[in-house]
Order: sequence, then structure tokens, then C-alpha cells
Amino acid sequence: MKVSKGAYESEISKAITQWEKDYLGRGSVSVKTDILRDMVIVNLQGILTRAEYNVCETKEGMLTIKKTRSELVESGIEDLKNIILTITGEEVKSFHTDISSRTGERVMVFKLFNDFEKNI
Repeated sequence: MKVSKGAYESEISKAITQWEKDYLGRGSVSVKTDILRDMVIVNLQGILTRAEYNVCETKEGMLTIKKTRSELVESGIEDLKNIILTITGEEVKSFHTDISSRTGERVMVFKLFNDFEKNI
């Protein structure tokens, strides 16, 4: 049976939410995944805590929060790559992420070796 693109996207969203809870101690408010050509784009809403929003009111605080959050996610990169590999069967070529201190939104982009969208 052929698995739909939406089913893959949903499965990735669920797995990354579970990873956040297990690895970071809390999950985001909502997660939306999109598969586009050779990319898996994950949009996570509600990443920052109220305390982190307060710290982000200064430029120095914002840079500290962004740096700390990036280091936390990067330290779990092998888990994240394995989530993508397990669900899609595709190896991750590169990983890119950033967080908005204004909206509390994180974007993760997994670049794959192959055009996964074409194969589903």
C-alpha cells in the first residue's frame, strides 16, 4: 500500500514532537511538516517559555536564548536524522534550523540526498 505525502508529514510531526518532549523536556504547541522536493521542512510553534520571552526583550538576552536553544537542538541532531531516516527511508544530507525570538517559532529544514517528494 502506498503511503500518502500527508501521512509521512503527520508521522514526522508526531515523532519530532515526541523527541522534543523526551530530549528537551517539553514539546512545542504545534508542529507542521511539509515535504518539498529533497527537503523536509518542519515548522514548530510555541517553542519559547514565558521566561525566555522575557529574557528576549534585550538584544543580548535574545542572542543568548537563540544560541542556547540552537546548541540544545544541535546536540540531538543524530536522533533527528534517525527520525527522518526511519520514517522516510532517506538519509539526511544537511540540517538547518533557526528560531524567532519574536514569535517563538522554530523552523527545521532537513535536506535529503534524494527528491523524496517525487518518490511518494
